[in-house]
Amino acid sequence: MTSAPSPSLHVASERWPIAGAFTISRGSKTEAEVVVAEVRDGVYRGRGECVPYARYYETVDGVITAISALEPEIARGLDRAALQSALPAGAARNALDCALWDLAAKRSGRPAHALAGLPPPRPVVTAYTISLDAPDAMAAAAAKASTRPLLKVKLGRGDDDPARIRAVRAAAPRAELIVDANEGWTARNLAANVAACAAAGVTLIEQPLPADDDAALAELSSPVPICADESVHDRASLARLAGKYQAINLKLDKTGGLTEALALAAEAQRLRLTLMVGCMISTSLAIAPALLIAQQARVVDLDGALLLARDRPHGLRYDDAQVHPAAPNLWG
Repeated sequence: MTSAPSPSLHVASERWPIAGAFTISRGSKTEAEVVVAEVRDGVYRGRGECVPYARYYETVDGVITAISALEPEIARGLDRAALQSALPAGAARNALDCALWDLAAKRSGRPAHALAGLPPPRPVVTAYTISLDAPDAMAAAAAKASTRPLLKVKLGRGDDDPARIRAVRAAAPRAELIVDANEGWTARNLAANVAACAAAGVTLIEQPLPADDDAALAELSSPVPICADESVHDRASLARLAGKYQAINLKLDKTGGLTEALALAAEAQRLRLTLMVGCMISTSLAIAPALLIAQQARVVDLDGALLLARDRPHGLRYDDAQVHPAAPNLWG
């Protein structure tokens, strides 16, 4: 009898153009550079995608090196449980963890949600992002998207942000607004910016202060819930959020994959933290696993593929404001 071939690992980077430009408080970019990990067993192929992020000291080359270093362990049958200690939380582990979930689904003939003990995913309403710009430019972008039920407004340039959120609200009077400051505010302008958001009817504010300089949030009496993004990565991050944040933005590139994301979501809910699920700008392959977590989230922000000039084959279907679960030929 011929033994089955050992699993093999393939890793590569890809560049995907963005439709226009994507701008936040830390800068602007016109393409998404992703890393795709594939684990093959001679019959089936599992894929996972991640987005290395300089804010977390990640580079494309570094992520590829970290994943490639596990090739011998993959050949010996490294599983998702062992992977959690083989790599730290972050983009590299995310790509490989999601590839192993995908491979397990294809080998078993059972969808990933069933392997995770979850009900079948359903379409969910996703936010649509308005990039940071001058107030009139943001108003014009918001007007074009004003029929969408949920807009995510990028802020983070301090004293001018009240004018930005007022302009967006005037251009999209019926949309629910959430704000992401990407660590761009300071303790000095925090109260004024939060007040402007409250006046505009904003329902959630993401990461107003730098993750390592957010003590002022403990003294803030905010009428708008504050959501941790850069301040939370995995379950080990949760303890330092107490008294400062009321919600978390869960992203698989931070948690290091679906395995830790499922555990983080459960623990956050136990602590009565509101759950938001987000993504980086990426193709549908990176977003598909996050849709399993999105089923239990209060806010879904999974428009990363929608911001690209083109998506990969068999990408997620975006229908108006809804994003639909992945087909098996994409992931899971």
